[in-house]
Amino acid sequence: MRLAESEQNSLAAPPQSAPQKGVAVRRAWQKHLLTFLMVFGPGLIVMEADNDAGAVSTYMQAGGQYGLHLLWTLVVLLPICYFVQEMVARLGIATGKGHAAMIYERFGKWWGRFSLFDLLAVNFLTLITEFAAISLALQALGVSPWISVPVSALGLTLLVVTGSYLRWERMVIALCLMDLTWFALAYWVHPDWTAVARSTVAPAPPPGGLTSSLVFLIIAVVGTTIAPWQLFFQQSCVAEKRLRFSDLKWARLDTLIGATFTVMVAGAMMLVGNYGYQHGISFQDPAQLAVAIGPLAGRFVRNGVLLLMVNAAVLGTTAISLASAWAYGEVKGWEHSLHKKIWEAPAFYATYIACVGAAAAVVLIPHVPLQLIIISVQVFAGLILPSAIIFLQLLLNDRELLGDRWINRRWNNYINWTIIVVLFALSLLLAAQVMLPSLFD
Repeated sequence: MRLAESEQNSLAAPPQSAPQKGVAVRRAWQKHLLTFLMVFGPGLIVMEADNDAGAVSTYMQAGGQYGLHLLWTLVVLLPICYFVQEMVARLGIATGKGHAAMIYERFGKWWGRFSLFDLLAVNFLTLITEFAAISLALQALGVSPWISVPVSALGLTLLVVTGSYLRWERMVIALCLMDLTWFALAYWVHPDWTAVARSTVAPAPPPGGLTSSLVFLIIAVVGTTIAPWQLFFQQSCVAEKRLRFSDLKWARLDTLIGATFTVMVAGAMMLVGNYGYQHGISFQDPAQLAVAIGPLAGRFVRNGVLLLMVNAAVLGTTAISLASAWAYGEVKGWEHSLHKKIWEAPAFYATYIACVGAAAAVVLIPHVPLQLIIISVQVFAGLILPSAIIFLQLLLNDRELLGDRWINRRWNNYINWTIIVVLFALSLLLAAQVMLPSLFD
């Protein structure tokens, strides 16, 4: 049985969750804390990296267009975030392999190539939008795109070529924690906290009632919850850390913390967008809003939004590029680990660098149709997401793969299939609305 093989392999590997040599552990709570700190990382990173440039734009647009009226959608996002990524963590621990490798192994080459091609295509288009956001934000701060984009690409390359997964993880967690600044910005714009609490727990239609643009924005907000790359990324992260089943409860806690933090940051973004709504400011992207509210809210808010927009794009770029490199490396049979030096896994690192460099180069092409690319990302992501989650759900019901103990329970399946159906419907509606804007008028 594959489960037994996986447990043997994980036991043969150096246990990542054990306390380091020289650390005295005298109490049970100290052991639990050290174990959690060793496991902690993938859940937070995969969630907060999904608050990328596109998510910042969506959440701030929700606040800027409808004020506080869409805060309730974030309550819906939390369980969806957690339950989908918990399955990913469980599968990564059970198999010790990435998501792409498991699709190839269990469903054959045709479905494996289908999922890999879709992933690489939508990831690359998403990377272009991340660099476009970096360009817009830093241009508002007076930095030319010809400087900001190449420097960002170089920094993103240096971030991963250190030959240490732990070093990369620590740096990226630090970037995630920088998003705490969103809470300071939300406090700085002085929202009505009573109205915030009421809108969070009691949905109420905004002025104008139910319109096609409101439905579209709700779909967009919910649709940013899970992206296809997240499934591939977290499972590869878990495999990189060689986590065991004894670590599963801590991996679940890591995922729950990441989901909660991400939803709260999204709420803070809506509150900043609501400041523009209160002052009648219309905008097309967060950079425009930051510049517009600068004279009203101050330099701290203006520069904070712009720099956090860059931070969001950097987080998204490194996670998405690694998801592509890990998936492609798994399928090709290359060395594909951040534990390896660049000369030990040249093809893996070359894939990462090529993704980052090519996306940055596209953004610098004069008159490139960025709006068409952004639309394409929404459509592709909407179409690939349901199939990716269905593969995940089928793998979690594979008794030969997981055994009786770790396979999905009946209540798991009820919840997960409900989430899949909802995401499938929303993804199709989002793709249809993007391609045919007048369809729901």
